[in-house]
Amino acid sequence: MSNRWKGGFIQAFFDPLTEGPALPFGALYSWGTNSLGQLGQNNTTYRSSPVQVGAETTWNFVASGPFHALAVKTDGTLWSWGGGANGRTGHNDTVNKSSPVQIGSLTNWSSAAGGNGNSVAIKLNGTLWSWGDGPGGELGDSTTIDKSSPVQIGSDQDWSYISMKNNHVLAVKSTGTLWAWGEGSQGCLGNSSTSNVSSPVQIGSLTTWEKVFTASDSSCSAAIKTDGTLWMWGINSNGQLGQSNTIRRSSPVQVGALTNWAFAALTSGSCTAVKTDGTLWSWGSGGDGRLGTNNTTAVSSPVQVGALTDWQETHSLDSAIIAIKTDGTLWGIGAGANGALGTGNTDAVSSPVQIGALSSWSKVGTGRFNAAAIQTS
Repeated sequence: MSNRWKGGFIQAFFDPLTEGPALPFGALYSWGTNSLGQLGQNNTTYRSSPVQVGAETTWNFVASGPFHALAVKTDGTLWSWGGGANGRTGHNDTVNKSSPVQIGSLTNWSSAAGGNGNSVAIKLNGTLWSWGDGPGGELGDSTTIDKSSPVQIGSDQDWSYISMKNNHVLAVKSTGTLWAWGEGSQGCLGNSSTSNVSSPVQIGSLTTWEKVFTASDSSCSAAIKTDGTLWMWGINSNGQLGQSNTIRRSSPVQVGALTNWAFAALTSGSCTAVKTDGTLWSWGSGGDGRLGTNNTTAVSSPVQVGALTDWQETHSLDSAIIAIKTDGTLWGIGAGANGALGTGNTDAVSSPVQIGALSSWSKVGTGRFNAAAIQTS
């Protein structure tokens, strides 16, 4: 594993081809809507503040979709729970699960992402797998047929980073190439088209892509290059592409000229991003206060959220953001419906509010109105 200095904090990277899941690890907590058991609490009661999922303390990675959740343990096992329709939980059935159930018996899973009706995951050997609902080609296996257990996407062994929030997938290979598939109606695939794609298609020919991010409603996408530039594409009705206009784009366009972007999160109408200097920025729809700027005004280019320089990552709900600071504290911004912010109520907030008092949160996974995070102490 290698470490890269990112403006006041160490950001860890690891090669999924040679190394196991990266530290840290710990207990898993969840909150928000729970109609299908997606909080893993062995019930369907919604929670407005974090509640531990079982008693295990070896969780290493977590991802959430709108109706289900996925997690990886330090032993490389993959687990899921929540709504089982269309086989999205990967258990070879369509039964809802309200607590974590292991997917198969393999011990070589690295990371995963959950969408509206399906899931995608990477193994430690760099292979890519998917399962669940496939009508828009989002399974990436050249079909539109549902699968209730993992199927491999092609034969490549160099996949390294994936993002999925709804009905399309973005992925980066270890070669730095950018790929997309699934529903493309809003231009969110970035391939200069609005057609659906049922197998991975390369976006351009560049080999300098590092991270990818998808919106909770598949309306737009974002990616960061190794040079720290931020690029976006898709629908732009609220200025969420950061171009100082509302023109839709079906291929990547750069957000400004800066080269210090580190992380981004896309809601259904806005983007929030962190720079390498630890500052927090947002743009797009201001509904429910999701921009964190103490108002509900929409803006079409990045504006700074407060003056702090200790932000590390942001993760998107439907109309809200969950953010982590470098001190390990967890924060919520925007709509609080169904307790999605984890702040103990359902109120919307237009500036960052801390979630609890703990300061050792690491990985975060967010659906539309539910979230989960790993607590390392």
